[in-house]
Amino acid sequence: MCRPQVIAGFLALFLFSSITSAQGGDNDTGEYPGKPVRMIVPLAPGGGSDIITRIVAQGMAQYWNQSVVVDNRPGAGSTIGTAIAARASPDGYTLLATSSSLVIGPALYPNLWYDVVKDFEAISMLGSQPSIIAVHPAVRARTLKDLLALMQAEPGKLGFGSAGQGTASHLANEQFLMSAGVKATHVPYKSAGLAATALLGGEIQFMVTNMATAVPLVRSGKLRGLAVTSAHRAPAAGEIPTAQEAGLSGYEYKTWYGMLAPAGTPRKILAQVHADVMKVMQSPRMVERLAARGVDAEPGTPQEFAKYVKAELDKWRNVIKTAGLKVH
Repeated sequence: MCRPQVIAGFLALFLFSSITSAQGGDNDTGEYPGKPVRMIVPLAPGGGSDIITRIVAQGMAQYWNQSVVVDNRPGAGSTIGTAIAARASPDGYTLLATSSSLVIGPALYPNLWYDVVKDFEAISMLGSQPSIIAVHPAVRARTLKDLLALMQAEPGKLGFGSAGQGTASHLANEQFLMSAGVKATHVPYKSAGLAATALLGGEIQFMVTNMATAVPLVRSGKLRGLAVTSAHRAPAAGEIPTAQEAGLSGYEYKTWYGMLAPAGTPRKILAQVHADVMKVMQSPRMVERLAARGVDAEPGTPQEFAKYVKAELDKWRNVIKTAGLKVH
């Protein structure tokens, strides 16, 4: 995203934050939650974060007997929506439902108007989802070792797609290449869906791609799945080996989803939200609904999630620096 778009987005952020702050106390009964709770998703509708958040929001709404509104605020690699959440009133009525994009933004946009660690309170991890390393059937690679051999023989010849420069899907592929010590050519698209379409059409040769999208295409023979990026085989695609089983040790990638609140939110409210999230996320119905999307429900303590976020910040800063990625 170009600088004028980012600036315009942040101007909109301040106007929006001023309006919502002025309205913050309306209809509050004194018992939490005494009015609708807003979950900001800093990414566009229809993506993984949006889908997972809506499933969780529905479960929370039923448990609380209170409306939970999913508010998509995409832009600038999720940083606009995240900034809106950081500046929301810390009263428990605005939560951030985000994904791996949370820890990628700070490395790509060094002058962000928020600090991921200081401006948020971790509530819980929600879940995670591995990807599949998939190739077009025309590629002469039956195994992951075959694919790596092709890239070693002709560095840069094979192309991979993503949802755009600096996106999580781009970085997943860059991390894969770095782990394997091979090179390929990045072809950015405007969305993950368009990148998947390009792979189906043979415009690009391979991609580390979302499991929910890839599994049906692999099973129909339209793509060839070489490995899953998790440490263990994925239940949704048990026939596909892990990257380690396929010969690439040390490589693991997953998209994770989590919930945070603005810094300064009262401890009592944070504790209640966490306890309620745990009950909803551990329910058999929620586990089943997420599993149908290839997502493992992984709720945990705020301390565990905060530690994980810090580790992810360091990891992705290193990936971005090593890959030499920049957003103009």
